Amino acid sequence: MAVVNRLLRSTATPFSYTVSRIFYSTTSETDFRSLSSISHSSLHVPRDPKDRNVQWVFLGCPGVGKGTYASRLSTLLGVPHIATGDLVREELASKGPLASQLSEIVNQGKLVSDEIIINLLSKRLEAGESKGETGFILDGFPRTIRQAEILEGVTEIDLVVNLKLQEEALLAKCLGRRICSECGGNYNIACIDIKGKNGSPGMYMAPLLPPPHCASKLITRADDTEVVVKERLRVYNEKSLPVEEFYRSRGKLLEFELPGGIPESWPKLLQALNLDDHEDKQSAAA
Repeated sequence: MAVVNRLLRSTATPFSYTVSRIFYSTTSETDFRSLSSISHSSLHVPRDPKDRNVQWVFLGCPGVGKGTYASRLSTLLGVPHIATGDLVREELASKGPLASQLSEIVNQGKLVSDEIIINLLSKRLEAGESKGETGFILDGFPRTIRQAEILEGVTEIDLVVNLKLQEEALLAKCLGRRICSECGGNYNIACIDIKGKNGSPGMYMAPLLPPPHCASKLITRADDTEVVVKERLRVYNEKSLPVEEFYRSRGKLLEFELPGGIPESWPKLLQALNLDDHEDKQSAAA
């Protein structure tokens, strides 16, 4: 694998944000040097040109909607959306040397190892660089402190968007996910209607139903069972919540509580990102 080119750190980002800041004690200098040496031989990130595009990360529990909103922002801003979950599924479908190992991990709701994820991500970034891509929106990486430190060692992350959703809604969304076996389209049959309690607002999320020609071809992901979904949420809370603190301490974390489905959440997310007046937002939401 190609040796990583350490990026020049940009001092300005394309937009301004209000983000939460708290003090957090990070890994020791000795530990960081060790992680940095790993990153230089493992993760390839393209060189950082002047006036590069945004380099953002999306965090959030499995099923929260990272892919949905990252994809829309990718279209809006003209940067690639790189979802490590998609990279894993592509590797599984390829029947390559990692497929059997990945299948067992995914079906148990476990996190894929840092080494495998970094390998897949590095190959995707190298492929993008060869096509002239600049900037990115990462979805599903980093998920651990080790991954976050490796990424920090090779590039500047401008903003980390942390999507949040009630666990009851998360579970219903995951169990309602369906994929068209023919076209690969993603849909959701769950109709989520959570009543407000003790003064807290309720939430309604309409189902995302398939067109008639896909309705008879829907399949469920093997890992979208209640047992596996609950295990994924448990593992996420154990491993990934410290990553939120990692970025919060650096003043880069924007926490966004999803108020409902896409019609309610998309305009408010654009507003939180200072993108609500962007001239292309309607085309991205179409």
